Amino acid sequence: MLTQAQYPITARWPAQHPERLQLYSLPTPNGVKVSIMLEEIGLPYEAHLVDIMQNESNTPAFLSLNPNGKIPAIIDPQGPDGKPFALFESGAVLLYLAEKSGLLLPSAATARYETIQWVFFQMASVGPTFGQLGFFHKFAGREYEDKRPLERYRKESQRLLGVLETRLHDREWIMGQDYSIADISLLGWVNNLVGFYQAAELVGFDQFQHVGEWLQRGLARPAVQRGLMIPARK
Repeated sequence: MLTQAQYPITARWPAQHPERLQLYSLPTPNGVKVSIMLEEIGLPYEAHLVDIMQNESNTPAFLSLNPNGKIPAIIDPQGPDGKPFALFESGAVLLYLAEKSGLLLPSAATARYETIQWVFFQMASVGPTFGQLGFFHKFAGREYEDKRPLERYRKESQRLLGVLETRLHDREWIMGQDYSIADISLLGWVNNLVGFYQAAELVGFDQFQHVGEWLQRGLARPAVQRGLMIPARK
């Protein structure tokens, strides 16, 4: 059972269904990884909106769960040893949920680690690079007179899209015929790049045909469509 003493975050975001997994998030490219994953595997959960624009992720309540002050984070009332278990970092949460459910991560060691390497590729390269491109293209960074940072991240974003294009040349999904957490980790970021960041023309997205087709396949999945909207914004 979740208790306020053990998890102070529950005072700020009370659980209406404490027996369910608790998700603290916002539908950003990192946040939707976990909501999409939860929708795909069908694990009962309760979503709580953490408004980062109101600095809620840096409040004592949220920092008690994730000292790094970033969404998403979870509390699983039925953790690995049958006790409540808290976890942050979207990549780690994807791996945890895959292993908990036995879904979307191959059991064979070689394919398992190959899938994990693509999750790490997203975490280490795609997310940080696309995020910086978004800052310099759409947000305050666009006002900088020095355009070298924007150009740096534009070129690196194109290079990373090229890596994905090569990978998807003869594959339906990152791991071939099987949809996995590798796809879930990347879908929100690529979708955000061409959608919210409005950077499709900037990076020449049309030239990455296989990436575009993969994105559309992903966006057609009902669980992805639901997950992109969870938690609902105010």
